Amino acid sequence: MIAARDPVEIGLVVYPGVQEAAVLGLTDLFQLANRLAAERSPDALRLRVTHWQWQEASRTVIPTFDSEPGPGHGPAMVILPPTLGDPIPREAAAPYADWLRARHAAGATLGSVCAGAFVLAETGLLSGRAATTHWAYRDALGMRFPDIALDADKLVIDDGDIITAGGYMAWTDLGLKLVDRVLGPTVMIETARFMLVDPPGREQRFYSPFAPRLSHGDEAILKVQHWLQARGARDVTLATMAEHAALEERTFLRRFRNATGLKPTEYCQHLRVGKAREMLEATTRSIDQIAWDVGYDDPGSFRKVFARITGLVPGDYRRRFRPSSP
Repeated sequence: MIAARDPVEIGLVVYPGVQEAAVLGLTDLFQLANRLAAERSPDALRLRVTHWQWQEASRTVIPTFDSEPGPGHGPAMVILPPTLGDPIPREAAAPYADWLRARHAAGATLGSVCAGAFVLAETGLLSGRAATTHWAYRDALGMRFPDIALDADKLVIDDGDIITAGGYMAWTDLGLKLVDRVLGPTVMIETARFMLVDPPGREQRFYSPFAPRLSHGDEAILKVQHWLQARGARDVTLATMAEHAALEERTFLRRFRNATGLKPTEYCQHLRVGKAREMLEATTRSIDQIAWDVGYDDPGSFRKVFARITGLVPGDYRRRFRPSSP
């Protein structure tokens, strides 16, 4: 039986290509949370941080670092940090899958950050479940694991026993989530404040630009995409798009959605909002003027579409992302 005040162990997996800065950053984050918790109460619960790595000689995953060396019960939470480069190949991730499944079966919460989701997905535990990854890896993860309910707009998806975080630096969000779970919201807020980072609650879509699918191989649809990009999706209708593709409207609708993943109207909205984001970041034009510039006669409709796609109203987006004047 684990004593009430035994530390809660969080294991960080050091897999091939892992971002070492995130491993060390998470280690520091949890140690900082321990210090802040102890300042509030000398007998506060602690977090024990361990690092785990595959050892070829023993053909198993072993601990390579322990913030509180000594006997333990194994990690109660396991995190797969992000990678610096391309997602890990399946054969390189496979050795970790059995160990991760065993930890999960023993009651551990599993978490991933950014491309760490590729390692987690090798366990099969994300099948049919909601998960996120960095927006740049969305298509690759979806193609490799099509049974995941992928939502790359979300920065963090907390699904109880599995937590996935999307952004490259979202290890701070995931780390703070776990601090909140174990040490409570007060310590979590104090940790975030000390690190000068936002507490969990952001969304990845605040940051991710629209990246249209262009490698689908449908030449007629690609022709329309280039045409829409050139004219900023202004003053276009379904009929004119279908005509430009030399397709009947119903056929165009089906092929456009199959190729791009979006309806033509949704695609045009994303293009217009993308242009509006650039103007909000780089100009001092009024929001109404920007709405007209990108093709919206009704600024109110523009605000609604912008908020739905980015998660922020235009004014909040400008305040967050427009560089301060020198």
